[in-house]
Amino acid sequence: MNDSQKQTVQWFPGHMAKTRRLIKESLPFVDLVTEVVDARAPLSSSNPELGAIIGQKPRVVLLNKCDMADEGATARWLAAYRSRGIAALAVDCRTGSGLKAYLPLIRRELADVIRKNESRGMAGKPLRVMVVGIPNTGKSSFINRMAGRNRAAVADRPGVTRSNSWFAIGSGVELLDTPGVLWPKFDDKAVGDRLAFLGSVKDEVVDAEALAARLLVTLGDKYPNRLEARYKVTGDAGLEEIARRRGMLISGGEPDTLRAANTLLDEFRGGKLGRITLEEP
Repeated sequence: MNDSQKQTVQWFPGHMAKTRRLIKESLPFVDLVTEVVDARAPLSSSNPELGAIIGQKPRVVLLNKCDMADEGATARWLAAYRSRGIAALAVDCRTGSGLKAYLPLIRRELADVIRKNESRGMAGKPLRVMVVGIPNTGKSSFINRMAGRNRAAVADRPGVTRSNSWFAIGSGVELLDTPGVLWPKFDDKAVGDRLAFLGSVKDEVVDAEALAARLLVTLGDKYPNRLEARYKVTGDAGLEEIARRRGMLISGGEPDTLRAANTLLDEFRGGKLGRITLEEP
């Protein structure tokens, strides 16, 4: 981890403390929390403190970008969440794939709340859901997709700060965009690497060649056939070999490893190496 990443780590605690406080202040006004994670790295793209923050509040996890993730691995992640009593869906918020199941799932998870509201003569009371997610998992895409053209904030709620944004999404459900940003913990180097592979860490703060070299090791271990199919190299290839295969040469015929690194990262993030998941449950 370089100095720039270390600065991000040092900056995290105070920012997270503010976000934690804002979320706790809003929790009494929601019935359920929806967490958006990246299906290619569900654990690394989740904030490990979230469970402690929300306590016993029901949670639904959306494994977003599932179209770019290994289908078998996604199925194992869904089963792992469900084994822990957490409802989960595989979705693609850009196309809307999988999201038709979201509202019925919310109503099933909150069946007791609905019955309680009916018994109190409040059958039409909206179900309120807080949406959380670290940067680049697709939280905003999810809210935009669910709210559609009705992306006007609903009425202010008592006890909730004006900076919070509520959106009606139909079927008597309202979404609360998270007050603040939940950052992951970068003190685990493997987590930092996975998020950097996915582009969740700004490229300006990482060494592209070193990062791509570590991605090559990861792919060579988990998906060597993808490297062979895409670059005609073996699973233990280095950037030099990819550069030579692609004709990426600089003066003197030396391999342009920086160009090869950027190409590998771009093509991995763009799904050109196929559906890949970086971690198993």
